[in-house]
Formats: sequence, C-alpha cells, structure tokens
Amino acid sequence: MPFATHPFDFDPTHGRTLDDLLTIGPPDAPPDFDAFWRESKAAADGIPPRPRLGRLVEERDGCRVREISYDTLGGRCAALLVLPIDGPARHGFVIGHGYGGRADAGSDLPLPLPGSAAILPLAPGLPELGLRPDLPSDPAGHVLHGIGSRDTYVLGDCVAGLWGAATALLELVPSLDGRLGLLGESFGGGIGALALPWDDRFAAARFTVPTFGNHPLRLTLPCTGSGESVRIHIRTHPEAMEVLAYFDAATAASRVRVPVLTACALFDPAVPPPGQFAIHGALGGPRELEVPAAGHFAYEGEAEERRRLDRVTGDFFRRWVG
Repeated sequence: MPFATHPFDFDPTHGRTLDDLLTIGPPDAPPDFDAFWRESKAAADGIPPRPRLGRLVEERDGCRVREISYDTLGGRCAALLVLPIDGPARHGFVIGHGYGGRADAGSDLPLPLPGSAAILPLAPGLPELGLRPDLPSDPAGHVLHGIGSRDTYVLGDCVAGLWGAATALLELVPSLDGRLGLLGESFGGGIGALALPWDDRFAAARFTVPTFGNHPLRLTLPCTGSGESVRIHIRTHPEAMEVLAYFDAATAASRVRVPVLTACALFDPAVPPPGQFAIHGALGGPRELEVPAAGHFAYEGEAEERRRLDRVTGDFFRRWVG
C-alpha cells in the first residue's frame, strides 16, 4: 500500500497494483448505448443557450471571471465565464468540477494555456450556483436522483450541461475556432468522459481521478464518495444497474477518438482506482497517463505532483488545442 497509515476501514487500493490496474477496461455496453447518447446530444443541440451575463466575481491570473447562466436540457444552468483581461481569447476550455460543487474558479485558474477563455459550468443541483429546489445538493442524494430510468437520471442533465456550456462559450466568444479543451476532476471527470465522444467541438481532454468508470466493478468496492450511496442502493434495487449501464464513463471512453490525458490514482478512498483506470484503459484515441500517489487524500508530495500535472497538462493542450 502507498500509505501504511490511514483512517479508513478498507484498503483504498483495493489490493490492486499498477500492473493490475492497467489491465482493466470497460464493461459490456447496452446495444443501444450509442443511439441513446446521440439522441441526447441532438436534443441538447436543439436548445438555444441564450447566455446571460451576471456579476463580476474576481480578476486574477490575467483573467476576468463573471457569473453567467444559459439554457440546456433540464433547464437553466449556472456557470462562471473566464475571459482574458488583455487581448482576444485564442483558446477555449470547458471545465467541470467535483461533487462538492463550485463556489469560485479556485484552482482552475490559471487556465492551461495563456490567452484562453473558459466556461466553468455548475452541475444542476450542486452548490453553490447550481442549487435548485427540485434536486438534492448532497452527493449521496444527488447521485441517486432519477435513477429509476435512463431518461430521468440526473447525470444525463449534468452531461447536457457540459454540451450547453460549450455552445454558450462559442456564442459569447466568437473568436474561438470551435476546437475546445475539456477538463474534469472526480465527478467532473466522469461526466466529461460521458460527454466527450458525442461532441466534435472538443479536440482534447484531461480527466483527473475520474468517477463512474466500470460500474459492475466499482460498485463491488467500498468507498467514501458518492459511489457508496449507489453501492448501497443497488442491494435493494438491482434493476438500477440497467440504468447505470448507460452512464458508464469507461464505456463512453471506448468511443473516444480524440487525445485524452488521464490522471489516475493508486490510492483513493472516494473514487476506487479500478474505476479510474477502467476509463483510461478504454480510451480509443491517443492517450497519456499520469499516476499520482493518491486522490481525495492529503499526502506529503501532493503539491509537487499537482504542479507536475499542471505542467504536463499545459504541454498536452499546447500540442492538441494550441
């Protein structure tokens, strides 16, 4: 184990070595998996975003950050819009967030490339800007909302929120050429993997400790994240696995053909590493891998590893988006 001492009553490596993890791929897909997602994307494309600018939040790292909102499947979504203070935007990014939501731009600034614009969408129902009275705001409740049907499951609206964010960004910043970068961490990484194969505006992506990979495997493994809520739920509602099959980030990753950089941890109490590596292993296009010692867990050397990932990310997007 990477960490001999930890407070968890289970092994967050789940007994897998790096060699073990690199052999994991996607589960079998429903026969109409692709059709379901293509129909969802077509429905999302039919909704004009009607972006509306809100208040100025902050200025830092050479960027101006404003609140905005836009329309997509499932209703109005909130986001942060990041624009360069000096000069036009030359690159564009859509950046998701973890299951804790987003209060500000946080560590997503500075952006991966200088001279960039970005939209940071808030998943429907999650704090702070995404809060809605009809949706749970806690991860354990949110991840189960609408799970009785693939047409009502909340993750579908979260994916559509990323597509709508890209549409809104390109409308607000017409100087961008449509070759966008996509980033997501944890929850945002899993949602990003689900969104990526169906949207050719994304030229490359980075997913960090992504979730929702290989549900049949990950839901056999205890964790401290939202997956534990789902794991408990399927004990009494095994039919939910049929719905989850349409929201498997590893299955979606097998349809991806653009370059993807993944950062998959060896030790992660919140997102089981086998699920993370299933997404990386399934990718169908050029792929790069970083292996941090841990995810969702503070450790000595974490800041240095994060700085390395930021450098690698900049180089990656410079090659594929810049």
